[in-house]
Amino acid sequence: MSLGQAIAPHLPYLRRYGRAISGSQQAGDALVAGLLESLVAHPDAVDPSGELRIQLYRMVHDNFGLAAEQAAAPDPDAASDLAIADARLSRIPSLARQALLLTAVEGFSTAETGRIIGRDTAAVEALIADAMEEIDRQTRARILIIEDEPIIAMDIEMIVRDLGHEVVAVATTHAEAVAEAQEHRPGLVLADIQLADNSSGIEAVQEILTGMNVPVIFITAFPERLLTGDRPEPAFLLTKPYQPATLRAAISQVLFFDESTVPA
Repeated sequence: MSLGQAIAPHLPYLRRYGRAISGSQQAGDALVAGLLESLVAHPDAVDPSGELRIQLYRMVHDNFGLAAEQAAAPDPDAASDLAIADARLSRIPSLARQALLLTAVEGFSTAETGRIIGRDTAAVEALIADAMEEIDRQTRARILIIEDEPIIAMDIEMIVRDLGHEVVAVATTHAEAVAEAQEHRPGLVLADIQLADNSSGIEAVQEILTGMNVPVIFITAFPERLLTGDRPEPAFLLTKPYQPATLRAAISQVLFFDESTVPA
Protein backbone atom coordinates (compact mmCIF):
# COMPACT_ATOMS: atom_id res chain seq x y z
CA MET A 1 0.00 0.00 0.00
CA SER A 2 1.34 3.43 -0.94
CA LEU A 3 1.58 6.29 1.55
CA GLY A 4 -1.22 8.12 -0.27
CA GLN A 5 -3.52 5.11 0.00
CA ALA A 6 -2.72 4.77 3.69
CA ILE A 7 -3.44 8.45 4.38
CA ALA A 8 -6.69 8.69 2.40
CA PRO A 9 -9.04 7.17 5.04
CA HIS A 10 -7.77 9.64 7.63
CA LEU A 11 -8.26 12.80 5.57
CA PRO A 12 -11.94 13.51 6.44
CA TYR A 13 -11.16 13.33 10.16
CA LEU A 14 -7.99 15.38 9.80
CA ARG A 15 -10.14 18.01 8.06
CA ARG A 16 -12.64 17.89 10.91
CA TYR A 17 -9.88 18.44 13.46
CA GLY A 18 -8.23 21.18 11.41
CA ARG A 19 -11.53 23.02 11.04
CA ALA A 20 -12.35 22.64 14.74
CA ILE A 21 -9.07 24.11 15.98
CA SER A 22 -8.95 26.89 13.37
CA GLY A 23 -12.66 27.79 13.30
CA SER A 24 -13.39 27.55 9.57
CA GLN A 25 -13.44 25.19 6.60
CA GLN A 26 -10.90 27.25 4.68
CA ALA A 27 -8.35 27.51 7.49
CA GLY A 28 -8.78 23.89 8.54
CA ASP A 29 -8.39 22.54 5.03
CA ALA A 30 -5.30 24.72 4.61
CA LEU A 31 -3.74 22.96 7.59
CA VAL A 32 -4.37 19.57 6.01
CA ALA A 33 -3.14 20.79 2.64
CA GLY A 34 0.05 21.87 4.36
CA LEU A 35 0.41 18.37 5.78
CA LEU A 36 0.01 16.81 2.33
CA GLU A 37 2.50 19.23 0.78
CA SER A 38 5.01 18.37 3.49
CA LEU A 39 4.60 14.65 2.84
CA VAL A 40 5.02 15.10 -0.90
CA ALA A 41 8.26 16.99 -0.30
CA HIS A 42 9.42 14.77 2.55
CA PRO A 43 7.73 11.34 2.47
CA ASP A 44 10.28 10.06 4.98
CA ALA A 45 8.69 12.38 7.58
CA VAL A 46 6.35 9.48 8.35
CA ASP A 47 7.79 6.52 10.22
CA PRO A 48 6.29 3.38 8.60
CA SER A 49 6.82 1.46 11.83
CA GLY A 50 4.86 4.02 13.87
CA GLU A 51 1.12 4.61 14.21
CA LEU A 52 0.16 6.63 11.13
CA ARG A 53 -2.93 8.31 12.61
CA ILE A 54 -1.00 9.80 15.53
CA GLN A 55 1.77 11.01 13.23
CA LEU A 56 -0.71 12.72 10.90
CA TYR A 57 -2.52 14.52 13.72
CA ARG A 58 0.82 15.60 15.12
CA MET A 59 1.70 17.15 11.76
CA VAL A 60 -1.61 19.06 11.70
CA HIS A 61 -0.92 20.19 15.27
CA ASP A 62 2.55 21.39 14.26
CA ASN A 63 1.17 23.18 11.18
CA PHE A 64 -1.39 24.97 13.35
CA GLY A 65 1.29 26.11 15.77
CA LEU A 66 3.50 27.32 12.92
CA ALA A 67 0.59 29.19 11.31
CA ALA A 68 -0.22 30.90 14.61
CA GLU A 69 3.41 31.97 15.04
CA GLN A 70 3.66 33.31 11.50
CA ALA A 71 0.35 35.19 11.57
CA ALA A 72 0.73 38.91 11.96
CA ALA A 73 -1.32 40.73 14.56
CA PRO A 74 -4.87 40.85 13.17
CA ASP A 75 -6.51 44.10 12.15
CA PRO A 76 -8.71 45.04 15.13
CA ASP A 77 -11.36 46.25 12.70
CA ALA A 78 -11.40 43.00 10.69
CA ALA A 79 -14.21 40.53 11.46
CA SER A 80 -12.00 37.53 10.67
CA ASP A 81 -11.86 34.17 12.40
CA LEU A 82 -8.34 35.00 13.58
CA ALA A 83 -9.41 38.32 15.09
CA ILE A 84 -12.35 36.67 16.84
CA ALA A 85 -10.22 33.84 18.21
CA ASP A 86 -7.48 36.24 19.30
CA ALA A 87 -9.92 37.92 21.69
CA ARG A 88 -10.35 34.64 23.52
CA LEU A 89 -6.83 33.21 23.41
CA SER A 90 -5.93 34.98 26.65
CA ARG A 91 -8.80 33.16 28.37
CA ILE A 92 -8.13 29.58 27.29
CA PRO A 93 -4.82 28.30 25.93
CA SER A 94 -4.84 26.93 22.41
CA LEU A 95 -3.05 23.80 23.59
CA ALA A 96 -5.77 23.12 26.16
CA ARG A 97 -8.46 23.37 23.49
CA GLN A 98 -6.54 21.03 21.25
CA ALA A 99 -6.08 18.50 24.04
CA LEU A 100 -9.80 18.54 24.75
CA LEU A 101 -10.75 18.14 21.09
CA LEU A 102 -8.27 15.33 20.55
CA THR A 103 -9.66 13.32 23.45
CA ALA A 104 -13.36 14.22 23.41
CA VAL A 105 -14.00 14.56 19.67
CA GLU A 106 -11.25 12.63 17.91
CA GLY A 107 -11.20 9.77 20.41
CA PHE A 108 -7.51 9.69 21.35
CA SER A 109 -6.41 8.56 24.80
CA THR A 110 -4.55 11.02 27.01
CA ALA A 111 -1.32 9.17 26.28
CA GLU A 112 -1.90 9.37 22.53
CA THR A 113 -2.84 13.03 22.82
CA GLY A 114 0.42 13.64 24.65
CA ARG A 115 2.33 12.13 21.75
CA ILE A 116 0.51 14.45 19.35
CA ILE A 117 1.01 17.70 21.25
CA GLY A 118 4.36 16.83 22.85
CA ARG A 119 3.30 16.57 26.47
CA ASP A 120 3.22 13.80 29.05
CA THR A 121 -0.02 12.27 30.27
CA ALA A 122 -0.15 14.34 33.45
CA ALA A 123 0.27 17.54 31.46
CA VAL A 124 -2.49 16.50 29.06
CA GLU A 125 -4.85 15.81 31.93
CA ALA A 126 -4.07 19.25 33.38
CA LEU A 127 -4.69 20.90 30.01
CA ILE A 128 -8.06 19.16 29.67
CA ALA A 129 -8.99 20.24 33.18
CA ASP A 130 -8.09 23.83 32.26
CA ALA A 131 -10.26 23.64 29.14
CA MET A 132 -13.22 22.18 31.04
CA GLU A 133 -12.93 24.87 33.69
CA GLU A 134 -13.07 27.53 30.99
CA ILE A 135 -16.12 25.87 29.43
CA ASP A 136 -17.92 26.13 32.76
CA ARG A 137 -17.31 29.90 32.71
CA GLN A 138 -18.18 30.30 29.05
CA THR A 139 -21.03 32.45 27.80
CA ARG A 140 -24.27 30.48 27.69
CA ALA A 141 -26.09 30.09 24.40
CA ARG A 142 -29.70 29.84 23.25
CA ILE A 143 -29.75 26.69 21.14
CA LEU A 144 -32.04 25.39 18.38
CA ILE A 145 -31.95 21.61 17.92
CA ILE A 146 -32.84 20.21 14.49
CA GLU A 147 -33.27 16.44 14.92
CA ASP A 148 -36.02 14.09 13.74
CA GLU A 149 -35.27 11.14 16.07
CA PRO A 150 -37.18 11.82 19.33
CA ILE A 151 -34.83 9.84 21.57
CA ILE A 152 -31.73 11.48 20.13
CA ALA A 153 -33.37 14.90 20.35
CA MET A 154 -34.21 14.32 24.01
CA ASP A 155 -30.66 13.17 24.69
CA ILE A 156 -29.17 16.27 23.02
CA GLU A 157 -31.60 18.53 24.86
CA MET A 158 -30.68 17.00 28.21
CA ILE A 159 -26.95 17.37 27.55
CA VAL A 160 -27.37 20.97 26.39
CA ARG A 161 -29.46 21.93 29.42
CA ASP A 162 -27.00 20.22 31.78
CA LEU A 163 -24.28 22.42 30.30
CA GLY A 164 -26.28 25.47 31.29
CA HIS A 165 -27.50 26.40 27.80
CA GLU A 166 -31.11 27.15 26.90
CA VAL A 167 -32.96 25.05 24.31
CA VAL A 168 -35.31 27.43 22.51
CA ALA A 169 -36.93 24.76 20.28
CA VAL A 170 -36.60 21.28 18.78
CA ALA A 171 -37.46 21.03 15.07
CA THR A 172 -37.91 17.84 13.03
CA THR A 173 -38.39 19.16 9.48
CA HIS A 174 -36.87 21.75 7.17
CA ALA A 175 -39.87 24.08 7.35
CA GLU A 176 -40.19 23.77 11.12
CA ALA A 177 -36.47 24.46 11.58
CA VAL A 178 -36.61 27.64 9.54
CA ALA A 179 -39.75 28.84 11.31
CA GLU A 180 -38.31 28.17 14.79
CA ALA A 181 -35.07 29.92 13.89
CA GLN A 182 -36.92 32.99 12.64
CA GLU A 183 -39.05 33.11 15.77
CA HIS A 184 -36.38 32.48 18.41
CA ARG A 185 -33.17 33.85 16.81
CA PRO A 186 -30.94 31.23 18.48
CA GLY A 187 -27.28 31.75 19.28
CA LEU A 188 -26.31 28.25 18.12
CA VAL A 189 -27.87 25.53 15.95
CA LEU A 190 -27.34 21.78 16.36
CA ALA A 191 -28.54 20.09 13.17
CA ASP A 192 -28.93 16.53 11.98
CA ILE A 193 -28.22 15.95 8.29
CA GLN A 194 -31.33 13.92 7.37
CA LEU A 195 -34.72 15.17 8.60
CA ALA A 196 -38.15 13.60 9.07
CA ASP A 197 -39.59 14.85 5.79
CA ASN A 198 -36.56 13.46 3.91
CA SER A 199 -35.24 16.98 3.51
CA SER A 200 -31.66 17.98 4.20
CA GLY A 201 -30.62 19.55 7.47
CA ILE A 202 -27.86 21.31 5.55
CA GLU A 203 -30.42 22.92 3.24
CA ALA A 204 -32.51 23.98 6.23
CA VAL A 205 -29.47 25.59 7.83
CA GLN A 206 -28.52 27.30 4.58
CA GLU A 207 -31.97 28.89 4.49
CA ILE A 208 -31.68 29.91 8.14
CA LEU A 209 -28.32 31.54 7.44
CA THR A 210 -29.82 33.74 4.73
CA GLY A 211 -31.67 35.60 7.47
CA MET A 212 -29.21 35.53 10.36
CA ASN A 213 -25.61 34.86 11.28
CA VAL A 214 -25.50 31.92 13.68
CA PRO A 215 -22.87 29.23 14.31
CA VAL A 216 -23.86 25.64 13.46
CA ILE A 217 -22.78 22.15 14.50
CA PHE A 218 -23.87 19.36 12.15
CA ILE A 219 -24.41 15.84 13.44
CA THR A 220 -24.20 12.79 11.18
CA ALA A 221 -23.35 9.09 11.20
CA PHE A 222 -21.28 9.57 8.04
CA PRO A 223 -18.95 12.57 8.51
CA GLU A 224 -16.60 11.44 5.75
CA ARG A 225 -19.33 12.21 3.19
CA LEU A 226 -19.30 15.87 4.23
CA LEU A 227 -15.55 16.35 4.60
CA THR A 228 -14.20 16.06 1.09
CA GLY A 229 -13.11 19.66 0.64
CA ASP A 230 -14.87 19.83 -2.74
CA ARG A 231 -17.56 22.38 -1.83
CA PRO A 232 -18.70 24.65 1.01
CA GLU A 233 -19.00 22.32 3.98
CA PRO A 234 -19.59 22.49 7.74
CA ALA A 235 -16.74 23.81 9.85
CA PHE A 236 -18.01 21.85 12.87
CA LEU A 237 -19.18 18.27 12.56
CA LEU A 238 -19.96 15.52 15.09
CA THR A 239 -20.17 11.80 14.46
CA LYS A 240 -23.08 9.70 15.71
CA PRO A 241 -23.01 8.11 18.21
CA TYR A 242 -21.22 10.55 20.50
CA GLN A 243 -20.58 11.00 24.20
CA PRO A 244 -21.78 14.01 26.24
CA ALA A 245 -18.16 15.17 26.50
CA THR A 246 -17.95 15.23 22.71
CA LEU A 247 -20.95 17.53 22.36
CA ARG A 248 -19.69 19.66 25.22
CA ALA A 249 -16.30 20.14 23.57
CA ALA A 250 -17.87 20.91 20.19
CA ILE A 251 -20.27 23.51 21.59
CA SER A 252 -17.42 25.13 23.50
CA GLN A 253 -15.24 25.33 20.41
CA VAL A 254 -18.01 26.81 18.27
CA LEU A 255 -18.76 29.49 20.86
CA PHE A 256 -15.02 30.19 21.13
CA PHE A 257 -15.03 31.39 17.52
CA ASP A 258 -18.45 33.02 17.55
CA GLU A 259 -18.17 36.79 17.30
CA SER A 260 -21.26 37.38 19.43
CA THR A 261 -19.73 35.61 22.44
CA VAL A 262 -16.32 37.30 22.36
CA PRO A 263 -15.89 39.21 25.63
CA ALA A 264 -15.36 42.93 25.49
